[in-house]
Amino acid sequence: MQIHVVQQGQSLYNLSQTYSIPVDDITDANGMTVNQSLIIGQALLIPIVGQYYWVQQGDTLNDIAQKYNTTAQELASINNIKINKPLTVSQRLYIPPAKRSRAEVNAYIEPRGRVVSKNLTDAAREAAPHLTYLAPFSFRIQRDATLQAPPLDQLPAIAERSKVTLMMVVTNLEKDQFSAELGELILNSDQLQNKLLDNIIRTAKELHFNDIHFDIEHLRPEDRESYNRFLRKASKRVHDEGFLMSTALAPKTSASQTGEWYTAHDYKVHGEVADFVVIMTYEWGYSGGPPMPVSPIGPVRNVLEYAKTEIPASKIMMGQNLYGYDWTLPFVQGGPYARALSPVAATDLARRRRAAIQYDTEAQAPYFRYWDDNRKEHIVWFEDARSIQAKFDLLKELGIRGISYWKLGLDFPQNWLLIDENFEVVKR
Repeated sequence: MQIHVVQQGQSLYNLSQTYSIPVDDITDANGMTVNQSLIIGQALLIPIVGQYYWVQQGDTLNDIAQKYNTTAQELASINNIKINKPLTVSQRLYIPPAKRSRAEVNAYIEPRGRVVSKNLTDAAREAAPHLTYLAPFSFRIQRDATLQAPPLDQLPAIAERSKVTLMMVVTNLEKDQFSAELGELILNSDQLQNKLLDNIIRTAKELHFNDIHFDIEHLRPEDRESYNRFLRKASKRVHDEGFLMSTALAPKTSASQTGEWYTAHDYKVHGEVADFVVIMTYEWGYSGGPPMPVSPIGPVRNVLEYAKTEIPASKIMMGQNLYGYDWTLPFVQGGPYARALSPVAATDLARRRRAAIQYDTEAQAPYFRYWDDNRKEHIVWFEDARSIQAKFDLLKELGIRGISYWKLGLDFPQNWLLIDENFEVVKR
């Protein structure tokens, strides 16, 4: 699989000639139509087996081999060249595909209203072959310890056909906000906890969920130990019934990190009692905050490296956004929220506004600027094949369990092709 960054004057036709594949293969891989123009700086995924490398000034075969985790002897043999012969600038070398590693992949899906929309159903069907878990969001805890279920419709059948484990996401959401008050009520009453666990286990059996996933957020700092005690109790009940148990964690970088989203999440305890955790390594750039990448790779790395000091790597799943944001400039705190958009929609917007796409190599994230019809400047940070591949490389470097996406329904075909290129997805 080749990631190609579009240069001035390039077209779908000449890229099809360069890589010897049909134009339709390129457009399908990138959520485009054959009539759409290319954008300078756009990252295209070229769906070929392996990839090509064009020799640059100063390159040696050993340098190139090290970059692609192979040997000079193998490259020389594959490309039918002598190992000691100097390379020439612009010489094309074929790089064979790397061996895939095993990983687990989760995706949350958030139905709105009373039914699962066709868009979400189609998104689940497209993603399912690439998933270990599918997580309908969410089963909301009520104050009497009952559960308010989300619509499921065809989701269980889609999961079953692709051998995907259904994840039962249990939250303390009230009025679409995480509720510290609800958390306090449940976490400090053994009677309510026992009733809640009874309801969770009964519902999981009825609806064929196999993983119980606690996403309890925005708790009072003083409820940290209450949450730990609840998770220990839940772990025993859930495991005795033969289910997996997982949790969602805020992105911390130390045990002493405090704040309304952080204090009550005890990484060490979650790592002890859960089968795995999803760490929400995104939303550095968020709709109500200043413009910046949603999941810059440096902060993501910092969180995951800390997590490995408290939780076994084999239990850690990196969170990843399937969206970007469009901010109006200048940013004003408390002003209009940034608009969320999919990677395909972001690229379409750049095309319409004739904006070249830039790439921040430190954050490993693409962005562009444009002016709207009201003469307001905007900046858009989003995801593309380069930023996702950077996260996959980090996942493999750190040796963690896998990746978890928030959330399905946002068009990003490059992601699923790169999943297949990099990983053998575990099916449970």
